[in-house]
Amino acid sequence: MMKFKHHTLATAILIAFSGNAQSQIANVPAVVITARPVIEEVRLDAYSSTAAFVTEEQLRDQNAVDLASALRRTPGVQISRYNPVGAFGGDQGGAVFIRGMGVSRPGSEIKTYIDGIPFYMGVWNHPLLDLLPVNGMQSISVYKSPQPQVNGNNFASVNLQTKRATDNGIHGNARLSVGSFGTVIEQADLTGRQGSLEYSLAQGYAKSNGHRNNADGELKNLMGWVNVQIDQNWTANASFILVDNKARDPGDNRSALPVKAPEYNTKASMITAGVTHQHGDWRGEFRVYRDSGEGNWLSQAGLDGDTLTNFFMSGLRWKEQFSAWTGGTVIAGIDHDRIGGDLQFNRLAPAPKASYVAPTFKITSPYIAFNQEFKLSNEWSLLPSAGVRYYQHSEFASKSSPHAGLSLISDKVTFFANLSRGINYPGLETTVLSSLIAPLGFSWKKLSAEELDHVEVGMKFSPGKDTQIDISLFSDKVKNRYIFGFPPDVPPPPQFINLGSYTNKGAEVAVRQAMSSQWSIFAGLSFIDSSIDNLPYTPKQALTLGLNGQLDAFRIALDAQYQSEVWALNRARTAGALNTEKVSGFSVVNARVAYPLPFLGKKGEVFVAVENLLNRSYAYRPGYPMPGRNGQLGISASF
Repeated sequence: MMKFKHHTLATAILIAFSGNAQSQIANVPAVVITARPVIEEVRLDAYSSTAAFVTEEQLRDQNAVDLASALRRTPGVQISRYNPVGAFGGDQGGAVFIRGMGVSRPGSEIKTYIDGIPFYMGVWNHPLLDLLPVNGMQSISVYKSPQPQVNGNNFASVNLQTKRATDNGIHGNARLSVGSFGTVIEQADLTGRQGSLEYSLAQGYAKSNGHRNNADGELKNLMGWVNVQIDQNWTANASFILVDNKARDPGDNRSALPVKAPEYNTKASMITAGVTHQHGDWRGEFRVYRDSGEGNWLSQAGLDGDTLTNFFMSGLRWKEQFSAWTGGTVIAGIDHDRIGGDLQFNRLAPAPKASYVAPTFKITSPYIAFNQEFKLSNEWSLLPSAGVRYYQHSEFASKSSPHAGLSLISDKVTFFANLSRGINYPGLETTVLSSLIAPLGFSWKKLSAEELDHVEVGMKFSPGKDTQIDISLFSDKVKNRYIFGFPPDVPPPPQFINLGSYTNKGAEVAVRQAMSSQWSIFAGLSFIDSSIDNLPYTPKQALTLGLNGQLDAFRIALDAQYQSEVWALNRARTAGALNTEKVSGFSVVNARVAYPLPFLGKKGEVFVAVENLLNRSYAYRPGYPMPGRNGQLGISASF
């Protein structure tokens, strides 16, 4: 069990700066830092694939305490949650959805990663957002489509990149805030570079009593990274992450609440070790990892009692990149993952208690991709690319996911197109459900991987240095979605089966405009049209607005989010499942105002953050209202 003081590091840093505060404040020149609102940029890689890129500056300005609050304003991304702090992982209370993907549970089409290493609930095969702390992260990348050259076994993914040292010496940041509902947030990080040694350490704590009875949550995390330069070509590195979290279910306010509220508690750890090399334009990385953890759903309804789940994942990542000829680049690598775990069902009498040990699934996926730049003129170049990832699974049939891209590039405008196939294998949840529903037997062994065929075209346009416009049109066709059921919903006998397909088509437009040296505005608009009328968490329209700037000494960050009505609740894996409940469309405005305190360092400030500024009523699930207007008062320091 992880135990650490949640205030020690922040307090130490603040005290270190307080001694000569008054003598320094008059001598430090004013520094204007205007971060881009909402997201840093929509990145286009060398394989004509896009990703939304969020930096720690956006995390600060959005006052993000967890991954849900960090991504809820990203175009094309929706979330569900119950509580101000903590994601209730046992039901609908903590999930992320990308362009209509991730709506199934268990067995999500979305996977989550930290530094490219998978980190999610391996037994139930879906993300647990509380396992993914945002403090200590320098960026978050949201891949809204299958990108086999980046990772595999998913239809979309989210990767959190831990903070790295950027300068020689030792640097640190700390933040402490208190606010509505008894909320306390404390975060601190330290980075250093000295000779051949680089390192980072981050720690975070967040706790809230919640805006409703039983809407409380608590998050604790600690992470570290170290890198040693062996010689001019080779380095060795290692990292660790520890998380320990709690969240309760406040319940549907349209019904009588239980005597004891359900609770979902998570603990997990990740350790990695690896080496990297660079020899001219040839560079590569080899890493091994192990994750382990637990997700415990306590005080469930009826006689279900407590379900205790332990999971582990281990494996390796090996990637090489080189230029074999002029203008061309090749990447090649192999991923290997082992996934296992066990469960304990502590039901209430007269229901029987039970336990289950899941088999270990093994997935090996080598991949290769290349691109070639052709100079068409002094202003234009053409960049075609292609590649394939191959999957070998210990239980299911082998599959491959090809991809191809084409970009026409100039200084001011880039046109791009990409095609890719996503592969998403059924996970251990199929074996768990078979152990609970005896008539399903071993029918899970007959399943095939789910597939998604993705097509996207778009452009990046920069008419001037102060303007950036990103446009994407996409089509995603899901095939072989797996379900289970009983006749007549499925052919006899009762079984798991790959059945049906559906299509999501849509568009995203993002505009970023610097209005002056001190003010910047962002607008993101997304449209999705699904062939399934009641596909949950897939709004037909969604709009995000952001405004960042400086007013005298005050730094101001405003953001607003609108989404149209959506069907709610995750789409069950049972045959004939329909979503029958909706939540209304809503608009939410948030603000953060900071005043610099130079004696607390370059990032020293006192700030006020207000969520739901206009006090609107909204919810991600019927009967689960989110907080009205609420705020936090905090202080930050750095050195």
